Amino acid sequence: MRMLPLATLVLWLSLAAPALAGDNGEGVYGETDDKVITFFSLGLICFFTLVVIVGSVIQGRLEKRKHEREALELRRRVGW
Repeated sequence: MRMLPLATLVLWLSLAAPALAGDNGEGVYGETDDKVITFFSLGLICFFTLVVIVGSVIQGRLEKRKHEREALELRRRVGW
């Protein structure tokens, strides 16, 4: 496994430094409450559900094309 270059590590740490600064833990978005966390989590659930559905549809169509090509090749070899 390759080690990250030192410059990349320094860049990551410098970008993380503001997160450790004051503001009483308030992030870039602002004050987060239960409603914000709930809607964000619901958005993540919907996003990954859609990713799985779209990926399955794409895979199904590609498999169908593959089987059609295999059947065509078999018909060419057999001579039907």
